[in-house]
Amino acid sequence: MSLLSEFKTFAMRGNVVDLAVGVVIGAAFGKIVSALVGGIVMPPIGLLVGGVNFADLAITLKGGSEGVEPVLLQYGAFLQTVVDFTIIAFVIFMVIKLMNRLQRRKAEVPAEPAPPTEEVKLLTEIRDALKARV
Repeated sequence: MSLLSEFKTFAMRGNVVDLAVGVVIGAAFGKIVSALVGGIVMPPIGLLVGGVNFADLAITLKGGSEGVEPVLLQYGAFLQTVVDFTIIAFVIFMVIKLMNRLQRRKAEVPAEPAPPTEEVKLLTEIRDALKARV
């Protein structure tokens, strides 16, 4: 089997395709959450703590000069990313919790008993015949 055909077999498995779809949707969801945090969540928090724009929070490690940018430790962007992560992690947690609850409900529904096997039917007939004899 050639390398290309092995790769094609691997890439077309259901799990790989599902994973690819999940990654694409996850990336889009990450952008939505980043926009939510950056544009809606953080401005009111910044206003509450004294009109601070978290994206601008930084410590200057080395001042800039003509033509040279200053070296900044941008901890505000880090804080905003932590809030993004926390929201994404919470949403994923809630989705998984919902999926687990739905699976439990599905498991709680009793399945119909399986029909008796041929051996059980034969043994039942033998039992009934012996009872009839007595």
